[in-house]
Amino acid sequence: MTRFPRLTGDQIISALKKANFEVVRVRGSHHRLRHSDGRVTSVPVHTGETIGPGLMASILRDVELTREEFILLL
Repeated sequence: MTRFPRLTGDQIISALKKANFEVVRVRGSHHRLRHSDGRVTSVPVHTGETIGPGLMASILRDVELTREEFILLL
């Protein structure tokens, strides 16, 4: 298995928008995204910081996407 790329919050939000998620709320630096079928997640957007592997795994669980499906959205 190849290594998962380190991504910023903006890059994750951009990929999730391609999967029909939309930003429904921004509170501070946390963006809340929702899909029309009810899946939701929060993505922190801090300038210059990448999302760690644990948080990335949590986001993928929330949106019910595999790593491979997510990589295709990048």
